[in-house]
Amino acid sequence: MPEAAAAAPSLADTRATPPGPDTLPARGTVLGFDFGLARIGVASGELETGLASALTTLHAEANDERFAAIARLIAEWRPVALVVGIPTHLDGREHELTARCRRFANQLHGRHALPVFSVDERLSSVAAEAELAEAGRKGWRERKAVLDAAAARILLQTFLDTRRHERP
Repeated sequence: MPEAAAAAPSLADTRATPPGPDTLPARGTVLGFDFGLARIGVASGELETGLASALTTLHAEANDERFAAIARLIAEWRPVALVVGIPTHLDGREHELTARCRRFANQLHGRHALPVFSVDERLSSVAAEAELAEAGRKGWRERKAVLDAAAARILLQTFLDTRRHERP
């Protein structure tokens, strides 16, 4: 059984059920991604504290550039897992980007051999925009520059909160 616990779960293993308490170590960094066609928001979080922070927004459009930037972040932060937001419509139907986000998550898993978890990202960008406005970033241009990273923070915080509530 120890071999099974050491193996990194694939996205398919984690899509149906939230991460259990023994799926991940008690400590370690997790990176969260808010995938978009033009930008990818990135957040970092800590399993021990259960807190997520906006990290950066990747603006590269070419896949090679995007994955090179992600590889640099993974080398720097050394995460124990990755989290990708999966968009759906409010009624739960798949969004135009749902399949692309799942593909992105599968590519992350394949390239980095880390467990990749998915999280429902419905309304994360709306919540991020409201949070930024409340924090004093009144202008759209000022908010737009950090919106994707803020949305990644929200979806990663959702993941960490879910995990914390499920731990014994």
